[in-house]
Amino acid sequence: MMKAPSHRIAVRQMQGFDAYHLGNEEIELAVVPALGARLISLKNLRTGREWMWHPPGGLKLFRNRPGDDFSNSPLAGMDECLPTITPCSWQGLELPDHGEVWNAPWQVDAGAWENGILKTSIRLKLFPFEFERAIELNGNEILISYQLNNRSTEKRHFLWAVHPLLRLEAGDRLELPDSTRALLNGAMWVDAVDTAVPERGHAKMFAAPVSDGRSAVVNPGTGDRLEFFWNPAENNTLGLWLTRGGWHGHHHFALEPMNADTDALPQAVERNRCGVVPAHGSLNWQIRIRAGA
Repeated sequence: MMKAPSHRIAVRQMQGFDAYHLGNEEIELAVVPALGARLISLKNLRTGREWMWHPPGGLKLFRNRPGDDFSNSPLAGMDECLPTITPCSWQGLELPDHGEVWNAPWQVDAGAWENGILKTSIRLKLFPFEFERAIELNGNEILISYQLNNRSTEKRHFLWAVHPLLRLEAGDRLELPDSTRALLNGAMWVDAVDTAVPERGHAKMFAAPVSDGRSAVVNPGTGDRLEFFWNPAENNTLGLWLTRGGWHGHHHFALEPMNADTDALPQAVERNRCGVVPAHGSLNWQIRIRAGA
């Protein structure tokens, strides 16, 4: 675990919910455990840029019920999708839109929090999973560590994606390794994401299997960079999402490290392109996010 003596931690009330703020001299983030451990803010303190998006009219936090359509959620910042993204039927279960964990309360590890680490966990209701996530800072970098535990006597398949809705600013461009870009069939909208408009006003694409776990949104004019790093041996897909008014009138972008090149668990299992947790076993993985200038 990384340590940083300049960590600042605080729990502040935001619209009736506890928001856990973790920061240092470089960056500050805020997470609301009661709302799916959603990361509602990520600020680069050097440049003043807020990277997390929310709908126009100001941030509005509220609870959702299991089975709610994701489009009727707060749509603020970054959440976790597990064990599916698209609602689907799987082994007699009806899996909800964007999975089980984005709208459920997570528990906070008080001891880790006192040491500047935001560790949260949740037990899924439909799947026999316990899911843990730890967030810690080191300079301008965020390390996010995951552990997924299978409580059943059988192996279990799952689809996972981190789902950060990012604000777009004039001049933003997508930066990808050449090997990843070659997997996208020349789609022009993945270059200048601030001005590109997909044919239907929104689009989702997958680059898989990636050999280099890197992606970034960069702005040559302001110098801002938001970079994602992950191990492709753990998660071999990059999902790319862009809406320019085509999805409920919204404008935002998402870089999604994930473990499948589809949003539906049944299709991922059929293609043998998803995660598998052994019976009574666990899996661990990490991603890093760097806010630079």
